[in-house]
Amino acid sequence: MNLIGNIIWMIFGGIFIFFEYIIGGLILCLTIVGIPFGLQCFKFAFVGLAPFGVRITDTASDTGCLSTVMNIIWLIFGGIWIALTHLFFGALLCLTIVGIPFGRQHFKLMNLAFSPFGKSIF
Repeated sequence: MNLIGNIIWMIFGGIFIFFEYIIGGLILCLTIVGIPFGLQCFKFAFVGLAPFGVRITDTASDTGCLSTVMNIIWLIFGGIWIALTHLFFGALLCLTIVGIPFGRQHFKLMNLAFSPFGKSIF
C-alpha cells in the first residue's frame, strides 16, 4: 500500500517538493553557516519524495541545547512558512475522503518543518 501511495504522491506533486528542497538545500550549503540548514532540507527532500511508510521520531542528541537553538533559528527564518504551507495543503486534502491519506502526509511534513533538528527518519 505504501508503494501505491508513494507513486500517486510523486505523480501529483511529490517530485516537485523533492526538487524544491534539493535546490534549497544546495543553496543553503553554499555558505558555511547554512550547511546545517541545508542538510535539514535534504532530509525534507527525501521524506517529501516518498512519505508513505516513513516514520519521523525524536532523537536524543548529545549536542545539548544546540538543536533547540537551531530549531528556533530555523523557525524564524522560514520554517514557520514551510509548516504553514504543509498545514494548508494537509487541511485542503483532508476535505475529501480520497485526499485524507495525502493530507496526513502533509501533516507529517509539517511536524518535521516545525522543528527538524533532533529528529530522525526511519
